[in-house]
Amino acid sequence: MIEINLTTKNREEFIDITEKLINVINQEIEKENIKDGIVVIYVPHTTAGCVINENADPSVKKDILEFLNTHIPRDKKYHHTEGNADAHIKASIIGNSLNLIISGGKVILGSWQGIFFCEFDGPRTRKIFVQVIKK
Repeated sequence: MIEINLTTKNREEFIDITEKLINVINQEIEKENIKDGIVVIYVPHTTAGCVINENADPSVKKDILEFLNTHIPRDKKYHHTEGNADAHIKASIIGNSLNLIISGGKVILGSWQGIFFCEFDGPRTRKIFVQVIKK
């Protein structure tokens, strides 16, 4: 298993981690001579997550954050009183893991797809775990 550390700068942000992850995954694919398999990406935090979406136009991640903030506002009266209930809800909706396919020794992503770390309660130091599984 590979552990990646990430420091976020804002309370809420989508960080494009595609290049960093693909580099790490490709090193593992080459080291283990993997032709086909699966990559599991896991974020072990309750107020952060990960998602695959378009990374060509930065307005997409801005639109997603604005939608989440409109429907899950920070200042609503929640039962969880630590001041980050909205972050828990947003992270639950986004999710904390992804599965990618390895085929022919390469990770499969669509033309416009990127992998984003989604921070909802930063700034913080976060972890991402990556497991490459050979078929």
